[in-house]
Order: sequence, then structure tokens, then C-alpha cells
Amino acid sequence: MRQNLLSCSVALLACVTMLSLSGCGGNSSVPSLSSACTACSVGGAVSGLSANESVTLLNNGADALSATGNGGFTFSTSQSAGTAYDVTVKSHTPGIVCAVSNGSGTVGKSNVTGVMVSCTAGTESVVYSFVGGTTDGVRPEAGLMMDGAGDLYGTTVGGGASGDGTVFKVSVSGSESVVHSFAGGATDGSGPYAGLIMDSAGNLYGMTMYGGANGGGIVFKISVDGTESVLYSFPAGSFSIPAVTTTVGGTWIAGQYGGLVMDSSGNLYGTTNAGGTSNNGMVFKIGATGTESVLYSFLGGTTDGSDPEAGLIMDSAGNLYGTTFGAGAAGAGTVFRITSGGTETLLHSFAGGTTDGLGPRASVVMDSAGNLYGTTFAGGMKGDGTVFKLSTTGTETILHSFTGGSSDGSGPLAGLIIDSAGNLYGTTTSGGTNGDGTVFTVSPTGTETVLYSFAGGPTDGANPVGNLVMDGAGNLYGTTAYGGANGGGTVFTIN
Repeated sequence: MRQNLLSCSVALLACVTMLSLSGCGGNSSVPSLSSACTACSVGGAVSGLSANESVTLLNNGADALSATGNGGFTFSTSQSAGTAYDVTVKSHTPGIVCAVSNGSGTVGKSNVTGVMVSCTAGTESVVYSFVGGTTDGVRPEAGLMMDGAGDLYGTTVGGGASGDGTVFKVSVSGSESVVHSFAGGATDGSGPYAGLIMDSAGNLYGMTMYGGANGGGIVFKISVDGTESVLYSFPAGSFSIPAVTTTVGGTWIAGQYGGLVMDSSGNLYGTTNAGGTSNNGMVFKIGATGTESVLYSFLGGTTDGSDPEAGLIMDSAGNLYGTTFGAGAAGAGTVFRITSGGTETLLHSFAGGTTDGLGPRASVVMDSAGNLYGTTFAGGMKGDGTVFKLSTTGTETILHSFTGGSSDGSGPLAGLIIDSAGNLYGTTTSGGTNGDGTVFTVSPTGTETVLYSFAGGPTDGANPVGNLVMDGAGNLYGTTAYGGANGGGTVFTIN
């Protein structure tokens, strides 16, 4: 009897062991421990990417992978059976949107290969429509800047408590607040056409076209608590050259259109498109205490630029780079460099016509190799403006000539931004499907793609003038001077 009981116990133990490993009858879904991988890979496939497009993925919020083309991908970090995986999109090339399917689950006994990432063209949406009147701004003609929290800041030419323009803040969810309403007169500025910069403490800096002690505009600072202070008032009569009429936006009065740039010591640098010793414009410096000095006065003529309408950029050595709208060898504008000591070098004189740009009205951008990129308002193959590249040796290449009409933009007034792959992004004031302007991208080799054509009216913006800004995920943000629910312009995004 005892031997029979022992035999039954051994048989029962064997049955339980078999059940735990392979299931009854071998039909259990529980994987065999001996066959489960201890270093499983997680991957899948990407589709929908075009040339010069990419998407960066994360697994479990840490393991990063950049896919630069369609096809299979595998994360570098392996996982054990029974652990969780979660694949998400960290960032993407601007102008596209990428969605993940089958992106999360638990690793089984074999490699995960079914994560699918599908990329398509991005969509545009209006983040905010300006209302105007005394409670809101109207006509944002400058680009935006984004802080570390993702909030957007900009200026409007008009509107606000006194009708003299505003500084505003907009969250990416569309909540807007007026940070400052300009009052004009002798104590405040009026008409900010230029954008803003922010220092490491969160203070904002910018310029206005009019107002101030002398009526010639101001340089201002807005502290983090919203308090505005006038750092400098430009002299009256410094900007007395004739107004310039463009095809979009009516009459443009000479003054401070470009924004400011700040060095590591807190000094501010900018341009005026008139004034200076020859009334051809100047580059100025304002010290941290508000003392202004003229760093360089443009001479005009065939050997120097005239009428700089754009802001400046600064390299790591403290050299400043910018454009002038006019003068130079052919009177079609220039690209220049100015050292911190005020020595100017003319890097390029535009020739205009069908083979070169004419009249750059925007700042330049520099890549990691020191090449400069920018736009001209006119010139090029159809006279609708260009995107150009200027190498470190001074060789200019026209990357794209705008053709206008319904299939391309025309008349870029904004500068460019550049991504890590060397793709350029910008806006045109007109052209496109509806004639209300476009957002475009140009590849390093010069292939242009229209990412969006504005429709205007109450549901969309029209006539973008300012630069774009890009967030860490690759979404683009910008402003339009007109259109939107109230006709007073918009803040938009493409994602």
C-alpha cells in the first residue's frame, strides 16, 4: 500500500511539472522557459517618409532610434521575455506627422517585429486668431520665439489698450494673454514690427518703429513680471528716407524692422534701415546700462550696402552677419559681416535679374559649417524671390527660385530656419493655391516642397511675414499678418 501511494505521488508531481512548463496536452499558450529569448529585440517598419525626411522613435521613453528612410528598424537595447515595451514618436522632420500602431505590449518568447510607424503630410491649424480692439493685438508681422516651457511670444503692430501694438504670449493650446500694451507718445513705443528675444532670466527685449522721447522708436525690455522699461529712444528724423511700397502689406515706413541679438555680456545689437552718417542705415550696439553706440554706418553706392531691414545673427567669435535691402554692385542688396570692433566686409552683392536674387529683407541663418542661407524678396527666374546659400568662401548658389502662381510661393519677407539634416523652412507672403502665401521647405540640394498654402478668410491666416519657429518634436509655429476669425492675423502650427 505504501509503495502504491509513493508511485501515485511521483506521478502527480510529474504531471504538475509538465503542466507548469508546457500546459495540458501541449496546448497551453504559456511559453516554454527553455525556448523564451533572454535578449529579445523590439522593432518593426516605417512607411511614408520621403527624401530628406526622418522620424526619431523612443522605446520605453529612453532607447532612441532615428529612421531616415522607409523599411525595417530595430532598437539597440534588447529586452527579456515578460518585460514591457512602449514605442512612441519623439520628433520628426517638420511638415510631417507620424503615428505608431502596435507600439506597446509585453515581450513574448521571440523578437517583437510588428511595431508599425506610418508618416504622412502634416496638417495646419490656427492656434489663435487675434481680436484687435483695446483688449488684444492685431497684425502680427514678426515671427515668434518659444521659451523652455513651449510658450510662444511675439508682437503685434496695432491693437492693445492705446492702439499702439502689443507684446503677447500664446500657449500651444491656444490660450493668449497680452503681456504689454504700448502707449506711444514720449514715454513708450508704438508699432513693433520686429520680433522678440529672451535672456536666460526670462526677460524679453525688442524694438518699436515709433514713439519714445524723440518719436523715432525705442528699444525696450519687459521683465518676467510684465514690467516694461525703455532702454533707448532713437533720435527723431533718423529714418526720413521715403516709404517703400510692396505688393503685400501696403506702405512700409523706414525704421526698425529687424529684431535684436544679444551677446554673452548682455549687449544688444540691431539695425536701422536709415540714419547713420550717410542716412543709409546703421548697425548699433546698446550696452547693458542702456548706452547706445553706432557700430557701423552703411555708405551705400556700389561698394557697400544700404537700407538694412533685417536683424542680425552672431557667430561664436562675436561677428555679426546680416543683409541690406539695397545698394551694392548692382543696387540689388548685399550680405555683410561686421566684427565686434566695427569692421565691415561685404560678403556678396546681389545681381538681380533672372539669375540672382534682388532685395533681401530678412536675416540669414548659419549652419554648423559656417555657410549662410537666406531669402530675397524679388529676383530669380520669375522675379518672385529666391532662397540662396553663401559658402564660407563667398560663393553664392541659388537653391530655389520661387515661381508664384498657384503652385509656388512668391515674395518671401521672412528668413529661414534650419534643421539638423540641413533642410530649410520659411514662408512667402503671397502665392500658393489661394494667393495668400505659403510655408515651404528646401532640401540641402535645392528641392523645394510647399508644405502649406494659406486660405485666408475667417478659418485660416493669410500673408505670413515673420520667421517660423520649431519645437523639439519638429512642429512648426508662425504668424500671419491677416486672416483668421477676426481678420487681424493668426498664430498657426503645422504638425
